[in-house]
Amino acid sequence: MSPRITLLGPQPRSSLRRALGDLDPEALVSTVTAGWQEREVDDAELRELVGLRTVNLSLHARMQSVYDEDREYAHAEREHEAALAELRQLYLVQLDHALSAAYDVARGSDARPRLRERALTDSLRVVALLDAQHMQRVSDFQQAFYDAWLPQERPAVARNRDEIQSVLEGSSALAIAGGHVGELARVLHLFHVAPHLPARVVAWSAGAMALTERVVLFHDFVPHGVAHTEVYGRGIGVVPGVVALPHARRRLRVGDQIRMSVLSRRFAPARCLVLDDATRVPLDEAGGLPPDARVLDHDGHIASVEAA
Repeated sequence: MSPRITLLGPQPRSSLRRALGDLDPEALVSTVTAGWQEREVDDAELRELVGLRTVNLSLHARMQSVYDEDREYAHAEREHEAALAELRQLYLVQLDHALSAAYDVARGSDARPRLRERALTDSLRVVALLDAQHMQRVSDFQQAFYDAWLPQERPAVARNRDEIQSVLEGSSALAIAGGHVGELARVLHLFHVAPHLPARVVAWSAGAMALTERVVLFHDFVPHGVAHTEVYGRGIGVVPGVVALPHARRRLRVGDQIRMSVLSRRFAPARCLVLDDATRVPLDEAGGLPPDARVLDHDGHIASVEAA
């Protein structure tokens, strides 16, 4: 059976309690704080917020132990990550030109509205094509790496996968915190967590992003230059049709209607889900958003799913 998934906004103090409030008092909640990296063990506040028995899956520490035990695999993965970083830089060069053109067309006032709309649609198709090609190339790189190195057959990885599966099978829920989304997605994939999710999953910030099919990085407020919203890679895919936007009002120029419209239309038909502080979004049984979830609509406004 598919798990019941709830996505939360950042700072999920009251919303986390509400999301887990109907669990049995003796329930065991597994937690993932791997996005915090070296601070993974500093989870006392999270354990207090959960208010139930917890066990930290320690995915970051497990990954480091794999690297320590299997130096050959560690070296291969470092080389793999370096190649992915080069691939990302090439994509960003292309994306810079394509997105800049889309914004210029959208803001243009000289052309007739109907002609401008057609040109904008064409520009967004170019951007979407670059996004799709980058996703495919990242996926192809990942698959080639896994086919070559077969991590599931390497003793250090296999042992940790078995231990994690055993803990998850005894858990009533899994709580996934935020942090560095790239590191979080990496360990969730490495330890093959998705097939073994318990009946309840609650995730926030980068944790929510890592559950989606497509991790999108965004930040409109940077000290120098332009930071375009970019497709980073694949999450574990248990939340389909959603682009998760935690800290949206702090990281996006939500008052820039054109910029928000381009963002929404670029990733359509997926919904750009706004996850601000204290937000709680319980998905339905099919993984769909509830009617009152807040998303970016076609015109660049924040509206409920029902109204968008």
